Amino acid sequence: MSIGPFFVFIPVIRKLRVAEAAAQNAYLDTFRSAIRLAKHAGHVLVGSGILLVVTGSWPWSTSWILLTILLLTGSLLFLARAFSPKIRRFNEPDQDKDTILRLIARSVWIYLALLMTMLAFMVIKPVFW
Repeated sequence: MSIGPFFVFIPVIRKLRVAEAAAQNAYLDTFRSAIRLAKHAGHVLVGSGILLVVTGSWPWSTSWILLTILLLTGSLLFLARAFSPKIRRFNEPDQDKDTILRLIARSVWIYLALLMTMLAFMVIKPVFW
């Protein structure tokens, strides 16, 4: 639930480029809802991750756990600044909507890369030190 909605954004951004004002607002509402869902799913992810480390056999000093925590912190800071301010600017007068959509698309890909890297660390459990 943290990753899936962001894959849906890719075709939505394409449709948002050519949509009329009413449809644009509907697409932007979809963005806002999906971002809210991803934030709350992230809380579940963090809570379950803490429980798994506490009850599991890996110490907190394991390299893949520390790097996942570092990436998680970075992704939370990124998520807070990547979408909401840009979506708010989208409906302001005298804004270049194509530029804003390019920035949103770039943010989607960056966030997906962060999430997929964290997922890879949790599945592969690479040893870096």
